[in-house]
Amino acid sequence: MHRFAAPAAGILLASAAITTAVAAGPEVLGQRIEGLSRSTQWRLVETIPVPFDTYHPQGFARAGDAIFASSVEITVPTKRYAQPQDGMDRDAGQGTGHLFKLDVRGRQIGHVTLGEGSIYHPGGIDYDGRWLWVPVAEYRPNSHSILYRVDPQTLEAVAVGRVDDHIGGLVHDTDHNTLHGVSWGSRRFYTWRLDAEGRVDASVPPVVTPNPEHYLDYQDCAYLPVGRAICTGITEFRRTPDAPVFGLGGIEIVDLAAGRPTFQVPVLLWTEDGTAMTRNPVLVEATQQGLRLTAMPEDGQSRIFVYETP
Repeated sequence: MHRFAAPAAGILLASAAITTAVAAGPEVLGQRIEGLSRSTQWRLVETIPVPFDTYHPQGFARAGDAIFASSVEITVPTKRYAQPQDGMDRDAGQGTGHLFKLDVRGRQIGHVTLGEGSIYHPGGIDYDGRWLWVPVAEYRPNSHSILYRVDPQTLEAVAVGRVDDHIGGLVHDTDHNTLHGVSWGSRRFYTWRLDAEGRVDASVPPVVTPNPEHYLDYQDCAYLPVGRAICTGITEFRRTPDAPVFGLGGIEIVDLAAGRPTFQVPVLLWTEDGTAMTRNPVLVEATQQGLRLTAMPEDGQSRIFVYETP
C-alpha cells in the first residue's frame, strides 16, 4: 500500500525540521541507514511549498542553514533518432542548468546558471564542508559533461574537469582526495584523482567500474565517511508498454573504492499522485533519535517533504 504524503493543506507552520542541524556523526548516520527495512515507518513532519518554478530538480546539498538544489530547465526536449548517430540515441535538445540556494522556507536566496551549449543538465550534488560539487551533462547517455566546484557563499563556479560521458551525480571523498561520479542510469562508477588545486588530475586516467547492481538509477548522492556514499533514486516499471509508470524509490550505501552498493533498502513513500519520494533531490540526515529524509520529488511547482523515523 502506498504511504501517501499529506496534502498541501496540512502544511506545518514551523520550519524546525528543515533547519535543525544534524545531531549525530557520519558513523551513526551509516549505522541508522543500515538499520532501515521495508517495514520502517516514516512520519511526515513538514511540507513546504516552494514559491518559484523549480523546473526539473536533480540534487540537494545542505550548507549551514541553506539548501542547494540543482535543476534542469528544458526549453527544447530531446528527440530520439530513428537510428543511433555518432553513438547517440537522441539529439541534444536545449535547456539551462540551474543551481538554486534556498532558505528555511524554500525561498530562493541565490541562483547561478551552469553549463555551456548542449551541456545543460545538472545532476546530483554534494557538499564537502567547503565546496559544492555539481556535474552538468548533455541530456542524453554516453555524451559529455563538465564537473564544477561551486563556492556556497559567492556561488562562483569553477570547471574542474570534463568527461566524455553523461555524469549524473558527484561525490567528493575528502578522506582520499578523490571525486566520484555515476553515469546515466548509474551503470558506471567513475573515480578521479584531484590535484593540489582541487581539479581533476588529467595525468591520472579515471577508474571506471561497471555497477553490478540494477535496482536503482541514482538521482542524488552524498559522501559518507570513510570511503562511502549515500545514494538515492528510483527504478520505474510498466506492466505493458501503454500502462502507467510505477516508480519505486530507495536508499543505497555505496563503497566508492569497490564501485558497488553494500546496502540497499526501498523507501515506500509516494506523493498523492504516486510519484516516488526519492525521484529527485534527497537529503538523508541523522537526528537526535533517528533519521530525517528531506525530498523534493515534484517538477515545476514543487513541495519539500520532510520525513523522520525513530
